[in-house]
Amino acid sequence: MSAAAYALRETVIRSATKEVVIGHDRPFCIIGERINPTGRKVFQEALRAGDLSLVTKDVAAQVAGGADVLDVNMGVPLTDEAELLEKAIRLVQAHTDLPVCIDSSVVDALEAGLAAYQGRALVNSVTAEDERMEQILPLVKKYDAAVIALPNDADEIPMDWEKRIELVDKIVRVATQDYGIAIDDIVIDPLAMPIGADGSVGQSALTTIREIKARWGLNMTCGASNVSFGMPGRHAINAAWLPLAMGAGLTSAIMDARTPQVVESVRAADLLLGHDEWGGTWIRRYRAKQAAEQAAAAAGSGA
Repeated sequence: MSAAAYALRETVIRSATKEVVIGHDRPFCIIGERINPTGRKVFQEALRAGDLSLVTKDVAAQVAGGADVLDVNMGVPLTDEAELLEKAIRLVQAHTDLPVCIDSSVVDALEAGLAAYQGRALVNSVTAEDERMEQILPLVKKYDAAVIALPNDADEIPMDWEKRIELVDKIVRVATQDYGIAIDDIVIDPLAMPIGADGSVGQSALTTIREIKARWGLNMTCGASNVSFGMPGRHAINAAWLPLAMGAGLTSAIMDARTPQVVESVRAADLLLGHDEWGGTWIRRYRAKQAAEQAAAAAGSGA
């Protein structure tokens, strides 16, 4: 493998006015996951009725929590997902300048969202399945987007890290050679699986992350809450998992920015990993939190 293969990659995404760079030597990128109707019955019913008002509330909450990018998913059964996603993208961009991660498994919806988006999006997601790459990667190239790729194929979600690395190699080769996508624009999901189902999955994911960083220098992301699924005290598990993964090479995560315990663990890890110069971000956020608490206390006492 050439020396160039070991370069640490930078993935650039942007809105019409704001740029975010995901990279190994940069602060961790929090991709706010809340704008997603999965498991949210009230949100689903509102979307079926054409009411997108909850989207604006979710935008505000994720921005306030410290999100750097917003994941937007409009996967609601019995709706026109393409139309909904287009409307949601435009609405989100009317309320924030944060870049967007366009999240859909429906090809027509992805294209509608990409066409409506002003900026350079992150697409969530593609797998190593030949059919999915043939459907998704041309859109990524057409709209000059970056893409999240998962190392699973039609046969399985691999539990061993060696198979995952084989599939990452396939994704990188096909995306760069067959579709002309820059290697910097490929973000890998190393597949963080529920620890409650198998106690070895945490180590498998960490090994996968280390190997991907060492072999390709690629940026990586994951669903931050996947590892704690089915377990009690999930915020504590997530708050421990992400700094471990960051130390191994994870550079972003799709997570709920409304969970201070998890967000603070990420910012503290940034500080300890040398990604927060002189602790400026940590100190600024700490002072802002203190000021908010003092203001709330004063309001509560009637002062």
